[in-house]
Amino acid sequence: MRTTGSVRRVWLAGALVGVSALVAGAGCALFQSEQVSKGQKLYGHYCMHCHGEHGRQNEGYNWGSMPDPRPKDLSAKEEMSTFKDEELFATVSRDMKDTTPEVGDKIGDDEFAVPTMPTFKYTLSEEEIWAIVAYVRTLHGTKLQYDVDGRKKGLQDQLQAAQQKYDQAKQALEAAEKKAAEEAKKKGAESDDDAASKEEEALAVVAKELERAKTAEANFSARPKFASVARPDLTVKPGQAPKLSDVGRRLYTNKYGCNACHRVGEAGGIVAPALDRAGFRLNATWVYRWIKYPQSMKPDTRMPNLGLSDQDARAVTLYLATLRASSQAKPLEKASN
Repeated sequence: MRTTGSVRRVWLAGALVGVSALVAGAGCALFQSEQVSKGQKLYGHYCMHCHGEHGRQNEGYNWGSMPDPRPKDLSAKEEMSTFKDEELFATVSRDMKDTTPEVGDKIGDDEFAVPTMPTFKYTLSEEEIWAIVAYVRTLHGTKLQYDVDGRKKGLQDQLQAAQQKYDQAKQALEAAEKKAAEEAKKKGAESDDDAASKEEEALAVVAKELERAKTAEANFSARPKFASVARPDLTVKPGQAPKLSDVGRRLYTNKYGCNACHRVGEAGGIVAPALDRAGFRLNATWVYRWIKYPQSMKPDTRMPNLGLSDQDARAVTLYLATLRASSQAKPLEKASN
């Protein structure tokens, strides 16, 4: 009996050592929260080619090909721990700014405006972006402190409050219209169309508040969806084309950071297809629709929706139409979106 018990203890100890080694080798993946696990998958799809598997500089395969400023070291605890969770979220979810000196957008001293870092505001849900932030925190050995569940409940409460205000305003309008109709009937006259104007204006205001609350609550868990991109009118007067394409060139580099992933000549990233011959290869209408809403054409593309306005999309499209490198140019390796 003693011999059997000893054997069992030795077997159990060996099994525990094996499990410990397995967990260590998997980077403690068995103990990851669902949020962090989700963030890791999203990071692997949208971020790893530039930031690297562990967030270190020169680790991502695109890092060395990118123009400056290149991604910072996400594994550096000394620096990364100085940023609040909300600041990391704002970096990933923001509107892109034109960083061109003098003619670009006004940028605050503490405002993040790096064109080579894309926004995912128009591509991912708020919940997904928080998941990415949660995973990024693990790259430098910390944890997400932001109360994501509290944020979700807050949005739900705001929606409920907005719905109540809307219902009350609607009831007030109906009551005012009923009163005006009754008074007009007593006088034997037609109802005054302006009798309930104040209530109509109040209802219009709360209706907008309700719509904003619905959008915010929906976008927390669901990815943003936009209307299909209409066929654009890309015709321009001959004298305007060079000026508009110059604007597009500026936006391509200084606002939307397209050169972080796309290559033109010897400059630019290698994540996405080279654009040297975009003017020959790509239909302008297709280009416009693609850069306005890439997910409508390829839902799983790694290219995010950068929130281009119609005007900016038109300018960038016209710039890409000017790229007509010789077919004798040195071919680049095929890249996928």
